[in-house]
Formats: sequence, structure tokens, C-alpha cells
Amino acid sequence: MNLGIIGGTKLASTLGNKYLSTGAKVVFGVRQGFEAKDVEWKILNMYMDKVFGYQEAIEQSDIIMICCDNDNLVNVCEALKKVDLKGKLLIDCTNSAYNKYFYCNTTFIQESIGGEPLIYKAFNNLGLDYPKSDMLGMIKETYYCGEEGTDKLRVKKLIELIGFKAIDAGKIESALLLEAFYHLRREISFTKREQTDFHFKLISV
Repeated sequence: MNLGIIGGTKLASTLGNKYLSTGAKVVFGVRQGFEAKDVEWKILNMYMDKVFGYQEAIEQSDIIMICCDNDNLVNVCEALKKVDLKGKLLIDCTNSAYNKYFYCNTTFIQESIGGEPLIYKAFNNLGLDYPKSDMLGMIKETYYCGEEGTDKLRVKKLIELIGFKAIDAGKIESALLLEAFYHLRREISFTKREQTDFHFKLISV
């Protein structure tokens, strides 16, 4: 498994290190001029075979996880369009900016690169600042959605590989709901005005 994690965010470095600990081959794609400030990124930057530009990381990867901030999403999509994506598995882990007209990032990426490959959504409930948003390590599950088939099963196994419970949220149309779910928890955290984050947990009754 050649895994490419795109974006210079906390989520990108955290997920990448989790997969590296399983023995997976992982490369990171970052923007031009990216400065490693966090300790995790400084360590990764010490290895010549780990951190590349967007396009180079995408070219090397069979599975591509988009974990960039929204300011760089257009550039990531431009890099994706320059690469033959046939046979690659593409997973969007981001959330759009929140306002009353918010537009799902997964839809934006799919429309930017065309109809192929199909995109899956996963890990967006964690947020780009993860694990800062979960200092006690309480989040044990993540949601995923996308078209049924072998690739969706691969996404599920990828989630479970690093210790999360994978909860199937249906087809790719649910990506909008998953982003709204993320924004709702952020709004609750803001309204509470406490120095803490709030998260949802799925239960069956």
C-alpha cells in the first residue's frame, strides 16, 4: 500500500504517523514554500523520502487522502488533474467553510477533477486540528461514505487499520451531511464558550 497524505495540517501528520506505525509506505504532499513548524512535521521533513510537493506525492500513491486546509484545496485539485488517477483511491477528509451557503468540499473536488475516480469521504469528523480537538483520545470512531464496491471496503479497512471504528454513512451524497455534522459540533463547542471540544457518538437503541 502506497499512501499519499495531501496537506500540511495537524490531521495530515497525525494520520500519516499512525499509518507509518503499521508499516505502511506513506508520503506527504505539501504546498510550495511549506514551513515545518510543528515537531511532527520537523521530524518528517528530516527524511528525504517522505515529504514532497502535491503532484509528486500524488503520483507516488495508490491511495490519496486529502487533508489540506481550504485555502489550498484549489491547488490540490489542480495537482490531481495533472496526474493519471486511474486505479487510485481518493479519500476526502476535509470540511468546507461554514456559512448558510456552505458548499460540500467533496462535491467541489469531484467537479474539479471530473467524474473519475470516484471520491470517498472519511475522517472529516476529526477536523484538521486533530488530535488537538481530542486531547484525551476519546474519539474512537469515524464515518465514511461513497459508492458501494471493493473500494468502499478498502476505505473501511483503512480506517480500522489505525484503530478507529468505521461507521458506514451510505453513498457519496451523505458527504454533505457528514460536513454538516462536523459544523454542528463546532457550533456547539463555540456556543458553550468552554475551553473544550464537543463530539458526537453513535449509539444503537
